[in-house]
Amino acid sequence: MDQARIADLRRTYRDGLLEDTLPFWIEHCVDREFGGFMMSLDRDGSVIDTDKGVWQQARFTWLLGELYNNVERRGEWLELAMHGASFLDNHCFDPTDGRMWFHVTRQGEPIRKRRYAFSECFAAIAYGELYQATGNSEFADKATNAFERFVQHNLAPQGVQPKFTDVRPTKSLGFPMMTIVTAQELRGAIDFPQANEWIERSIQTIERDFLKPDLQCVMETVGQGGQILDHFDGRLLNPGHAIEGAWFIMHEGHLRGRRDWVSLGCQMLDWSWHRGWDAEYGGILYFVDMRGLPVQEYWHDMKFWWPQNEAIIATLLAYHLTGEAKYAHWHQLAHDWAYQHFPDPEKGEWYGYLHRDGRLSSRLKGNLWKGPFHMPRMQLNCWKILDQMQLR
Repeated sequence: MDQARIADLRRTYRDGLLEDTLPFWIEHCVDREFGGFMMSLDRDGSVIDTDKGVWQQARFTWLLGELYNNVERRGEWLELAMHGASFLDNHCFDPTDGRMWFHVTRQGEPIRKRRYAFSECFAAIAYGELYQATGNSEFADKATNAFERFVQHNLAPQGVQPKFTDVRPTKSLGFPMMTIVTAQELRGAIDFPQANEWIERSIQTIERDFLKPDLQCVMETVGQGGQILDHFDGRLLNPGHAIEGAWFIMHEGHLRGRRDWVSLGCQMLDWSWHRGWDAEYGGILYFVDMRGLPVQEYWHDMKFWWPQNEAIIATLLAYHLTGEAKYAHWHQLAHDWAYQHFPDPEKGEWYGYLHRDGRLSSRLKGNLWKGPFHMPRMQLNCWKILDQMQLR
């Protein structure tokens, strides 16, 4: 990866973020009548469903605040972030228990709440950026409260019917992984005093319970004690998810001077790359079986946008931190495959869902799951990593 390649990649990520991804969403998703953002968009950006996913309200609010605080203090970005936060405040919390909804109508009427509490972690980082942007302590308080609801509910769920019986209790990689990145964001935005404690605890949990050196894999779901559950759900690996967690841990190791954490993140990336990279067609597979057996989920071999985004960040960061040539090679593979298949050069942004061989599966640009988060976060992170690499 020479200086010409670095400069070219930097332009791709920076210009893609500022001239394609962000304008696409700002032009098409902002709801000036009822507040918030309508994210269910067709290929050309036309709204095809007016319901609003709470994850996406908070995620876009975070992105706008992040850009305002760390790229350029554009008034439009702050105004839209405040617009998103107002919808969160007015419509996305259940007044009976303080937890957040997952899915609401255009007007903000509640449709459903999930058993897990990830709306809360996305709201926490959104409020954190607004505190940093405005200095208003109410946003810092909201960020702290949302984080506390997130961890409390995931550790001891209240007021929800369990999805499974207690015959085979499980725990997921998602909770410690999201705790790490949420605490990282709050540490930077509101100087959250408990951030390091939660990050250390979560990294320890992942290393102890989810990494299996004998199998060279990162589990998605394990028993309460970290044991492997040799059934469809227990054997299911999500390489993109593990790769996402890998770069969170690498990033923390870099910030704190913990080379052991950088190595841990690289190990997670290595195992998950070998499990998840599609040697036949390219790209990161969605699901694979721990033992190489058939997977139950019928979309297992599709190529979703977000695992490619996470692989692009993780491989670039690993190369930046270690200088190992394999990571530069993997980054080129991931970047080139994704940029060959996902972008829509005519209408802008990326498609979200491809078949295994790269053919388009759906022309959707957004829904309850896909919005302006993984993609612009990738572009922003890679732009900043490449800035550092140019200085070396």
